[in-house]
Amino acid sequence: MASTDGSIQADWGEAPAGVTGPLRGVRVLDLTTVLMGPSATQALGDLGANVIKVEAGGGDSMRWVGPWRHPGMGPLFLQANRNKRSVVLDLKQPADKAAALALARSADVLISNVRPQGLKRLGLDYESVSLVNPGIIYCAAVGYGAGGPQAGKAVYDDLMQAAAGIAGLFKAVDGTPRYAPINICDRVVGLHVTLAVTSALYHREKTAAGQFIEVPMFETMAQFVLADHMGGGAFVPPAGGMGYRRLLSRTRGPYPTADGHLSLVVYTDRHWRFFGELLGMPDLLDTDPRFASQESRTQHAEDMGRFLAQHLPTRTTAEWLEICHRADIPACPVNSIEELFDDPHLNAVDFFQDVEHPTEGLLKTCRFPIRFSGSPASVARLAPNLGEHNREIFPAATVDDV
Repeated sequence: MASTDGSIQADWGEAPAGVTGPLRGVRVLDLTTVLMGPSATQALGDLGANVIKVEAGGGDSMRWVGPWRHPGMGPLFLQANRNKRSVVLDLKQPADKAAALALARSADVLISNVRPQGLKRLGLDYESVSLVNPGIIYCAAVGYGAGGPQAGKAVYDDLMQAAAGIAGLFKAVDGTPRYAPINICDRVVGLHVTLAVTSALYHREKTAAGQFIEVPMFETMAQFVLADHMGGGAFVPPAGGMGYRRLLSRTRGPYPTADGHLSLVVYTDRHWRFFGELLGMPDLLDTDPRFASQESRTQHAEDMGRFLAQHLPTRTTAEWLEICHRADIPACPVNSIEELFDDPHLNAVDFFQDVEHPTEGLLKTCRFPIRFSGSPASVARLAPNLGEHNREIFPAATVDDV
């Protein structure tokens, strides 16, 4: 990308009308692809940041996961890349690398999930970028942390579910390792990227110092899983086996009712006393030692599940919901993903919004779930077409080079 005078000028522009989030004015250079990084930069954009997404010539691979109305604008991409502008740069070309550095020179934050060795070869590692912008917050989202034998290896959500023990938890429950049917590692680590960046912005506000941040997927997800399942391994020497028995129970639910399924948590002594009275067993906690305390119920989690599964089919889901609501026992129906669109609570809080995309027509989107009384999140831009903003951001570039 050459300019008419031989230099590269990057124009971040002003925030469009309607941007009200707490990060309004923060400039984020987004060198991420797939889902983990883009979900983080989308959250930053929803919070008001000015996000410029750099894509290679073929575009982010999530553009090509359909269905779509137009190629390159698939639903995963649309949902993870709003509040961003897109420029296409071939970072292996000196002029395009210079364009990326021009953006980095005036950025507050750079986020990348390109492998560190690749960024170093390109001259876009932290050491190189900090020479042109010492105050930058540079966040590298990587598979494995530096210093370990796996550092530098490519990873995907499936691999992290396996490595961090999630697939193994399924095996512990029913004997078959498998993946959760959601990109849980990408989403969880993306949230940690957002947490890290906003924390570093606060630190810089107090000290004026930029810094390098490493967010490793494996370590992040290992902590996430072990927070629930450390069990006896939390003690040295171990005080027992690992794993939270209630979560690993094969009978945990959801439970069948007379006409469907119900999710409920009969958890406290008060919950179980009420449930026993409802079934004509008012002395259940006093006569059966398995029900006597939360500790004993956890030890006999599978028996608790069998007990619920035995008795819930006597009523419909709606009847159980009314009973549980009256007794303040946590319960809810089992929604399919299609039923979420009709969920009365989500609709009451205006969670879903129909928006008109300039090229893709009417889209359904989920608003930012967190509410701020003084600086609400906003959606000022919908997901960009590939390279849509090259001319806007690099106004001095010749037309042929854009």
